[in-house]
Amino acid sequence: MTATTTHHYVAPSKGDRRFNRLAGRLTRMGLSLWGSRELIVPGRRSGQPRSTVVNLLELDGRRFLVAPRGETEWVRNLRANQLDGQLRIGRRVQAFTATEVADADKAAVLRPYLERWAFEVGRFFDGVGADAADEELRAIAPKHPVFELTLR
Repeated sequence: MTATTTHHYVAPSKGDRRFNRLAGRLTRMGLSLWGSRELIVPGRRSGQPRSTVVNLLELDGRRFLVAPRGETEWVRNLRANQLDGQLRIGRRVQAFTATEVADADKAAVLRPYLERWAFEVGRFFDGVGADAADEELRAIAPKHPVFELTLR
């Protein structure tokens, strides 16, 4: 049940990097911004822990990570690490195993993700918003990896 790999990637702007640093600091202090968590995954080449701030979507008791920018370093590292990682907020660390969501099933996750965070990440979705038809969401799905998390 793997998704299509498109190698789509949108690099962060200087403003994005500043916001992410601030969000990272607050998350490490234990203050979640709209569901933010620090994702920690070993680097695929170095093996050293790599971290970035992500938005954890909780939907009907299930947890998902969406990569709005596409095939980011964290996505590549997570795949290389057999889909194992950690989420941190403050001192609380949760280990997880991820399952990549198939492109055909992503619309059910992308819609609520965009409902919640379109103000922050909507520009990465080619003008497709939460109110788009399922066909439009499925059309952009290959550009945005989605993972369902199982906490350990």
